[in-house]
Amino acid sequence: MKAIAYNIKPDEKEWLVLANYKKHDITIIANSLTAGTLSFAAGKEALLVFNNDELSEAMIVGLTALGIKYIATSSSETDHLDLKAAGAAGIKVANVPLAAVDMDAKLRMEQVIKNLDQWAAGKCVGKSCCCQNECATVKTSK
Repeated sequence: MKAIAYNIKPDEKEWLVLANYKKHDITIIANSLTAGTLSFAAGKEALLVFNNDELSEAMIVGLTALGIKYIATSSSETDHLDLKAAGAAGIKVANVPLAAVDMDAKLRMEQVIKNLDQWAAGKCVGKSCCCQNECATVKTSK
């Protein structure tokens, strides 16, 4: 899966690369996701958000126009994401489950990659799912 990761810290980058182990084609950008950096997502299927980048409805519309189908955040919180707009755009969204709040960077990045793996296999991400749409499989309870 082709993905782009914005606003990534050095320790997160290291663990993301190790967790990925060349499974997914991930472009890593140190900059925050803004209207000015949005175009870097062109041609990617998935967006990885770190450090609570804000994804407004306008940003979701822009990402959809560029081909983004999936958004994975490395946090357990999703209040920085407009889930309603993502649902309307048909974008699937995943986080790091609440039980993983106290995870270190290594475990959080492993979960982000597991989410990409599930999506690449056409499966629901289970407890990580934050979608506003029904998945092809039944969601597990959070």
